[in-house]
Amino acid sequence: MFQLEKPMPAINEDSAPYWEGTRQGELRAQRCSDCGHFRFPPAILCPKCLSEMAEWRCLSGRGKVYSFIIVHRPIHPAFLEDAPYNVAIIELEEGLRMHTNVVECPDEELRVGMTVEAVFEKINDEVTLPKFRPAR
Repeated sequence: MFQLEKPMPAINEDSAPYWEGTRQGELRAQRCSDCGHFRFPPAILCPKCLSEMAEWRCLSGRGKVYSFIIVHRPIHPAFLEDAPYNVAIIELEEGLRMHTNVVECPDEELRVGMTVEAVFEKINDEVTLPKFRPAR
């Protein structure tokens, strides 16, 4: 049977340091050099103080499940064979929230507030996706 390719993230000049980090097993985000606010996804201006000054910092990779859903009917046909699967919003210790999947945990055991840690799934030479698993 023909299998569709899953859509991949677009890596551009703004997001390249993030994706380089994931390839190295690190979560990275921009941190405003003026007010210290972390921002994700990458942006030209800090949403808190409007500064253009930022540096990339490694994040802890730890957080909690903020929210999640279980997808039974994917909107993209390339994900049909994966269903059901979870899509979660993880609130990192640094205060950022990101969409991802929780792995190494049955969907019925997922809970809001569950402590999780980052793991990385290499898709190809360019893309390594951050996922999360229950903290050990």
